[in-house]
Amino acid sequence: MNSRISSRTLRLVWAAVCLALALVLPFLTGQIPEIGSKLCPMHLPVLLCGFLCGPVWGMIVGFVAPLLRTLLFSMPPFPQVAVPMVFELLAYGGVAGLCYNLLPKKKFFLWVDLVIAMIAGRIVGVLAKLVCVGLLGMKGNIAVAALFTSYVTDTIPGIIVQIILIPLIVIALKRAGLVPVEPKDKK
Repeated sequence: MNSRISSRTLRLVWAAVCLALALVLPFLTGQIPEIGSKLCPMHLPVLLCGFLCGPVWGMIVGFVAPLLRTLLFSMPPFPQVAVPMVFELLAYGGVAGLCYNLLPKKKFFLWVDLVIAMIAGRIVGVLAKLVCVGLLGMKGNIAVAALFTSYVTDTIPGIIVQIILIPLIVIALKRAGLVPVEPKDKK
């Protein structure tokens, strides 16, 4: 009997762990009123899922996490925050996984992959917010300066945490042999 866990099973487990973290982390950071939401607690596990499980699982977790959290806990508010967040997190998970698969597997490229994913996610988030404001008639300020502030300036603490923690976690899990690997011989 083979005692190794299959790569497919390991991806499923990591995706479930990342989804659970996306549901729970906002409770922990919410205890810090000054910067709790600025830490972007749902972004961290979705980005991590993209790195650990690939673009498909990253996108699935990114899509499901805000909707499930809204259903279970009424946060983030639906549709004004949850809908744009769905597309933002979907982009984070997908782009992180895609870049990680395409670019070299050197430590430096973890940060490159991460920055690309963070930029792409924020662009998608801003575009989704603009579409939601226009199509759904949601109330909200759509001035470019306000969107820039809400998606970049207000989230600087989260950006810093992500840039520090995600590569370190991926490196540690890789060294421990806990990251799913693609089989060398695809048929």
